[in-house]
Amino acid sequence: MLLVFYGLVLFSCSKEEAEYIQVDENLEVNIPANFPKISYDLEANPPTKNGFELGKKLFYEGKLSANGFISCGFCHEQRYGFTHHGHQFSHGIDDLEGIRNTPAIQNMAFQQEFAWDGATSHLDLFPIIPITNEVEMGETMTSVIAKLRNDSEYRQLFAGAFENEAVNHENMLKALSQFMVMMISANSKYDKYVRGETGGDFTDKEKYGLEVFQQKCTRCHTSDLFTDDAFRNNGLPPYPGINDLGREAVSGRRGDRYKFKVPSLRNVAITAPYMHDGRFGSLKSVLNFYDNGVQDSETLDPVLKQNNRLGIALSEDEKDALLAFMNTLTDKTYLNDERFAEY
Repeated sequence: MLLVFYGLVLFSCSKEEAEYIQVDENLEVNIPANFPKISYDLEANPPTKNGFELGKKLFYEGKLSANGFISCGFCHEQRYGFTHHGHQFSHGIDDLEGIRNTPAIQNMAFQQEFAWDGATSHLDLFPIIPITNEVEMGETMTSVIAKLRNDSEYRQLFAGAFENEAVNHENMLKALSQFMVMMISANSKYDKYVRGETGGDFTDKEKYGLEVFQQKCTRCHTSDLFTDDAFRNNGLPPYPGINDLGREAVSGRRGDRYKFKVPSLRNVAITAPYMHDGRFGSLKSVLNFYDNGVQDSETLDPVLKQNNRLGIALSEDEKDALLAFMNTLTDKTYLNDERFAEY
């Protein structure tokens, strides 16, 4: 558990607005006992009550998009693990469609790489990607700041959240990070099981599923974050009509072709469809793919090319058990946490 102390922030407004002092308290970031060390630099940007509330408002703010309607929350719906449930590809302004599935938002403060291709390695910079993507939010950062500066409410909120009171790119991105840093999902049945808490009793099938998972899945879905934060080619053939190069598009290295970030499996049972291109509508289809659908290529991950076969050998009993186990990763507390809900 990391405790951050209390402070005062001077809240000053424009000439047309009253000037006053507002108390801003630093928020407590609870690091779960079964989690690895946090990656985000909390000393550089400690979450505060005002900063968090500003970040939350920005997360659901349509002004961050060119048409004034598409917000971060439009594609990241809380009840579906902050994914765009039922949509194979992300949808943005003017109903334009991207080429990748919307990833979940959870436990971001514990990760070091962001987006399917790792376009950024800093959480503060992550929102720039969808904001400036022409088929997602289609806006420029300069235009976003101009709109926020013209809004008296936002001028007050920025002044209350940051000592320099500035409505600028740095503070906007820091506020969004403060919101995401607090979005910790760690109260599933699985968490209660490993921490020995009430409500964590596993059935025999769930225990068997955990055993199978530990034997066959943890090379990539490591720790209780259920991701190693790495980029891997999992043997998916390119989607018809879309030759998404994955990590290579960012790094420029041929050795990164068709590599995508390993997603966390937390809340995976309610975040369909699956894979970076959303091609699978069910977890059973995902398991069937790993059992008999993996395609070889020069960058295929070595873990999927062992024992003289491609993929991961899974019996039907093992698949059923894995499905039972993955359902224990659903965190209903997180999915219904009013702190993260739209106003």
